[in-house]
Amino acid sequence: MSTLAYEIVDVFTDRPFAGNPLAVVFGAEGLATEQMQSLALEFNLSETVFVLPPTQVGATYRARIFTPVEELPFAGHPSVGAAVTASRRGMFGVGQITQECGAGVLPIEVTPTGATLTGGPPTLGPELDPEPLLELVGLTVADHAGPAPRVAGCGLEFPYLSVHPDAVARAKVNPAVAERYGVEHVSVFSWEPTAQTAHARVFVPGLGVPEDPATGSAALGLGVWLVASGQLPGDGHSAYTVHQGIEIHRPSVLACTVTAADGAVVGATVAGQVVPIARGEITVPPFVG
Repeated sequence: MSTLAYEIVDVFTDRPFAGNPLAVVFGAEGLATEQMQSLALEFNLSETVFVLPPTQVGATYRARIFTPVEELPFAGHPSVGAAVTASRRGMFGVGQITQECGAGVLPIEVTPTGATLTGGPPTLGPELDPEPLLELVGLTVADHAGPAPRVAGCGLEFPYLSVHPDAVARAKVNPAVAERYGVEHVSVFSWEPTAQTAHARVFVPGLGVPEDPATGSAALGLGVWLVASGQLPGDGHSAYTVHQGIEIHRPSVLACTVTAADGAVVGATVAGQVVPIARGEITVPPFVG
């Protein structure tokens, strides 16, 4: 019976059994998409990443990223986790590498303990009515704080809902409301301007993940929202920190930067550490064609 090597790592944490768990699978070049999806469902983590040979010039490797229900073009914690785990396995050394994924070929700076990921091209949508998003997470108009929600991203877009600090812990996603409004995921957060720190929760009811412990792609897009909303400068380089996963007992820390010019974001990064947890072999699922 054929098997594949895998590792489980915790991403955006410096200790085991915190951060966001990730399955990293190697040697899956011969698998069909449906087989990869079956393995992601078997692991049943927020994401599973397959490290594959690159298909684009200049890429160190290719990453295919799956939730339990579908493939994603890009995600933060799989990108950081895959880069560090592959480096530790000897596929390449520490330093600057490039990851091919659905969002393009993205730079990653790898260290022995973690990595810094540069996001894809920043995107920003118009202001949104906060009430549907508040209803989706069980909050009221009185809980809303700061500028209007907007959709933003750096490879994967999220709607961002800013709330008062006490409201973050009370947020509870309603999947039926999410389905009614066609919202697959949402970032709910409070912002502390003096410390330039966000306390965030990311709900992903449309992708089989009720709540994500640490979401690198959402942390990247938050920088776009912060600049667009006047919370961070519209010119120059700013650093900010995202704390996530506290409410579900998976505390995570995401160290971020955003670079802006003339009021628009031109780039963002997210960094974190990666802790190895387990490794083994998993059976290749049957091909169903």
